[in-house]
Formats: sequence, structure tokens, C-alpha cells
Amino acid sequence: MTKRLISIAVSLTILAAIYWKIDFPKLIQVFQNCSGWWMAISLGMVVPLTMLTAWRLQQLMPSGTRLGFGEANRLILAASVLNMVLPSKMGDIAKAYFMKERGHLSGSLSLSLVVFEKSCDLLSLLVWCGFGLILYPEKNWLFWVMTGSVTLGFVMGLLLLSSPKFAEIFFILGRAIAPKNFRPKLAKLRGSWSEMHNYFWRDKRQLLKIASTSIFIWFLHLLQIWFFILALKAWTPFLTNLALSPLAILAGLLPLTFAGVGTRDAALIGFYQPYFNAPTAAALGLLCTSRYLLPAIAGLPFLGQYLATLQNMRR
Repeated sequence: MTKRLISIAVSLTILAAIYWKIDFPKLIQVFQNCSGWWMAISLGMVVPLTMLTAWRLQQLMPSGTRLGFGEANRLILAASVLNMVLPSKMGDIAKAYFMKERGHLSGSLSLSLVVFEKSCDLLSLLVWCGFGLILYPEKNWLFWVMTGSVTLGFVMGLLLLSSPKFAEIFFILGRAIAPKNFRPKLAKLRGSWSEMHNYFWRDKRQLLKIASTSIFIWFLHLLQIWFFILALKAWTPFLTNLALSPLAILAGLLPLTFAGVGTRDAALIGFYQPYFNAPTAAALGLLCTSRYLLPAIAGLPFLGQYLATLQNMRR
């Protein structure tokens, strides 16, 4: 809880600095002058994105088990609520326990399934980050820092997903340096990771389908951000947006702020500076935050059954 309050405080501090510098009334004016049609289209993309993510969750289920499309959507939406209020994406972990409670999967397999799902998301984002770095116009120190970070993250993620031996070494080293209270969780994740290897690498065709779907889902996320730009009556070439937006999203994943608020906004202002002014970029940051907020609001009606699962987890 303390960490969450600190992250919220950091986010509010960064936002206050941004809005003070750009002049808040100008930000309001940007929204007043926006295109209603493009705003509706861009915000409405939350629906197909959620549905496609739910379909991917269905495809991850092993043969002989069944997860209905409606229930998969409820799982995604309810996890979105918990991800807004719990640290370290615990909403997704709760999703694994919820699947176990409903009798869909064993506890370890449900956790490994969620771990694999989130790993595919991160690697897909890094793929688009790599594409963005190829098109990134200025090869300055920031470019090389981002290139090194993205390359290291992608190689590490790929090795963790594809090499059981590398994953074993990683978890052994992780337990050696991790705080004592975190070691039991790491040990549990180690077992789930091993089961994930045994399960997902048996069917290469299924693995390719999931990976392709994940990359396409993230393409739609980046397309939504471009639609946001059009809604604000600004302009960035589409390929340039494919280059810049994943880098801003990656900045928002840094464990410093609440749901990426603040760091993502600052990154958007910096990256898009050649194409539109700071108030427009700040408005884009708010719209990008809505990508997480709207599914969370939609998931509130399903929160009750999730809270019951969360209580069982704490016991």
C-alpha cells in the first residue's frame, strides 16, 4: 500500500510540473477543439482490443478445458480494475487464481498461462520498439540508451521463454539476490515457468498463432494512439507514430509511477515535440491513460467475484 501511495505521489508531482509548464488552460483548449468523430472512434477501439485479448486468452487454454468468450472478457476487465489499484500487475495474478477457482485449470498451470500471456505482450511491445528505433530520426545518446535497453530486454525475454536452462539459471540468481520476503513468490514463479515451457513449446503451431496475435494486438494499440492524434487535430506520419508510441509506452512501464502516469506523459511530450506542441502532447498523454482507465471502469460490475478470489489468495 505504501509503495502504491508513493507511486501516485510521484505521478501527481510529474503531472503538476508538466501542466504548470505548458499552461493548463491551453490543455483544456486542445480538448475543446478536438474532433468528436475521431475521439469516438479512438476511444471505441478499447472494445475490439478487449475482445481480441479475450479471444487470445481462450486460445491459450489447453485442450479439454473450456473458457467462454463472455467469461474471458469479464476476466480481462476485472483484472484491469485490480491492476489500477494493486502493485506489480497483481490483477493479472488474481486472474490466474480466479481461473483456478472456477475449475478451468490447476493453480500452477493457470499461473504459467498468465505469465506466458504477459510475456508475449512485453516481447510484442519490444518488437515494435525495435521497429521504432530503426525509424528513430536522431541517433543521439538517448537513442543508444533505448537501443541497448530494448535489445537487452528482448534477448533476455526470448531466452527466458525459449531456453529452460537459461530460465533455471535466471531464477537461481534471482533467488540469491532477491529480498527474503520475495523469495517464496520467486520459487512459485520458477515452478510455473517450468510448467509453461513444458506446455507451450509442445505445439509450435499454436505458439506461432499466439505470438502473431500478440504482435497484431499491439499494432492495434499503436493504431489507437495514432487515432488519438487525429482526434486532437494534430498530425504525425503513421510510420513515425509506430516508431515513437511504443517507446513512450515502454517509458510508462518503468516502476516509478502509478499506471505509467507521468513518465509516459513526459515521454510523449519529448518524443512528439517535432510534430506538435506540448499541450497537445499532454492531451495525448491523458488519452493514453484512458486506455487503461476505460477497461477498469467497465470491469467494476465484475469486481465483486474478483474480490472474493483475492480474499482467498490472502488466506
